[in-house]
Amino acid sequence: MKINKFFTMPALMLASQFFWAQGSSSIRENLNPVVENFVNEVNAHSQLEEMAYELLDGIGPRLVGSPEMLASNEWSADKLRSWGIEADLQQFGTWKGWQRGMTHVDMTYPRVKSLSAMQLAWSPPTRKPVEAEVIVLPKVSSKAQFDQWLPSAKGKIVLMSQYQKIGRSDEQIKEFATPELYEKLKAEKEQASSDFREYIKNIGYDNNTLPEALEKAGAAGIAISNWTGIMGANRIFGAKTTSIPMIDIEMEDYGMLFRMVEKGAKPKIKIEAQSKILPEAKTFNTIGMIKGKEKPDEYVILSAHLDSWDGVQGGTDNGTGVITMLETMRILKKYYPDNKRTIIVGLWGSEEQGLNGSRGFVADNPEIIKGIQAVFNQDNGTGRVVNISGQGFVNAYEYIGRWLNAVPKNVKEHIKTDFPGMPGGGGSDHASFVAAGVPGFSLSSLNWGYFGYTWHTTKDTYDKIVFDEVKNNVILTATLAYMASEDPEFTSREKRVMPQNERGETLKWPEIKQPRRSSKDYK
Repeated sequence: MKINKFFTMPALMLASQFFWAQGSSSIRENLNPVVENFVNEVNAHSQLEEMAYELLDGIGPRLVGSPEMLASNEWSADKLRSWGIEADLQQFGTWKGWQRGMTHVDMTYPRVKSLSAMQLAWSPPTRKPVEAEVIVLPKVSSKAQFDQWLPSAKGKIVLMSQYQKIGRSDEQIKEFATPELYEKLKAEKEQASSDFREYIKNIGYDNNTLPEALEKAGAAGIAISNWTGIMGANRIFGAKTTSIPMIDIEMEDYGMLFRMVEKGAKPKIKIEAQSKILPEAKTFNTIGMIKGKEKPDEYVILSAHLDSWDGVQGGTDNGTGVITMLETMRILKKYYPDNKRTIIVGLWGSEEQGLNGSRGFVADNPEIIKGIQAVFNQDNGTGRVVNISGQGFVNAYEYIGRWLNAVPKNVKEHIKTDFPGMPGGGGSDHASFVAAGVPGFSLSSLNWGYFGYTWHTTKDTYDKIVFDEVKNNVILTATLAYMASEDPEFTSREKRVMPQNERGETLKWPEIKQPRRSSKDYK
C-alpha cells in the first residue's frame, strides 16, 4: 500500500505528543517504574485489537462442547506460549457436542419474506427444510384446557413467546411521548407481561416443559422471540427440544407472524437449520502460569471466562475480559520478570452453564486454592472498571487500598470501593473462589448498555468493544496483580459478620458448589 506522507507526518507527530503527555503525566504522578512501563506499553504497543480480531472474528462464538470452544482454548494457550508463558488445557468435564450451521427461515405464505431468525444452541438439525403453518398458543385458562388443545399443534410451527405490541425501547418512548402517554404505554406493557406470566402459570408449564410438551404433541417446530427491550436485540440461549428445530425470530418478524395468525391469515414458514450433533466433547480451562521467584506456592489469579453463548461472537461477554487478562499477562511477563508470587491466568469454560470451569478449578486444585493471595475477575462488558467490592472480607479495604494507591490517577479516579461488601453468590467466576473463602474480586465495569444491549444477545459483536476502556482495565489489572504479588503480607481471609435479611434471618456465606461435569440432565 502506498503511504501518503502528507497525512502520515502529522499523525506521527500527534502520536509522539500523546505518548510524551502520557510519560509526563506518569512522571508528575511519580508512578512506580514498573507501573509506568505498563502504562507506556499499553498505550504504545497494545495487542488488544489483534487478539479481539483473532478470537471474535476468527473463531467466533464459543459454546461449550463446540469445536469453536476447543479452538479458543488452543488459541489462548498458544498465545500465552508465544510470550514465553507456560500454558496448558486443564479438563474439568465433558459436554454434549454441537456445531452451528446455516439457519434460513422464510415466510412462504401469504407472501414471501426472508425472516431474521436463528436456531438456538443445541437445536436439532432439519434433515430437510421444514415448512408448516404457524400457530400461536391457545386462549385457555387451565392445564386441562391446554392439554385438550395440544393435539392441535401436530404438524404446526408454534409461536411460544409473548407478543410485543410496541417494538420501541422504553428510553425512546420516554423521550418522545407526553408524560401521560408514556405512563399509559408503560402500564399497558407491564399488564401484558403480567398477563402472559399468569397464562403460563395457569396452563401448568414453564420454559423447559412447554417445548417438551409441544414436541411430544407432534409440533413441526417451535419459534420464540426473546426480546431485550432494545430495538433489534434478542437474547439467544439453548433449545429445549430433541428432535424438532427451535428457533428465535427477531421481534419485528415475530410480531408480524403473530398478527397474521390472529387475523386468520394462516401464515406458513420454512425452516432450514444445518447444525451438527457431535460426539461428547471434553471441556477445558486454559491455564497460564508465570512461576513466582520468591513465593512460588502463593498465587495471584487473573480470571475471565472464555466461553460464550452462541448467538454471535461474545464480544463483551466475555471477549473483553479474555483479552484484558491475556494482555495483562503479556505485559507482566515483559516488565515484571522477578515476580515474587506465581501469577496464573484462568480462562474458564462453561461459565454460562453455572460457573463450571472455575468451580472445577477450585475443586481440582486444593493446593493452589489455599495459597491464593487474590483473584481478579472481569466479566461485565467493555467499560472502564468503576467498582470494586470487598466481597465480605473484613480486611479487604487495607490491602485493596494499598494496591490501588499504585494505580495511575486517571484510572483510579473512576473507581468506587465498597468494604467489606457482600460475598458474591454467583453471576461470575470470582464467586467460585469467594465461596471457598478466597479473596476473589470482581472488577466491575461501567456497563455501556451491557445488560440491555449486548449481554447474551444477537448484538454482542466486535464493534461494541471500546478499546480505550479496555486499555484502562489492563493498566488497572496489571497494577493490582503486580502489587498483590509484591505485597509482603499474605491477605487476610477473615469474613465479615453477615447481616440479617428483612425477615430477621442471618444471611449465610455462599456455599461451595460442585461443577456440572457433564451435560447430563442439563436444561
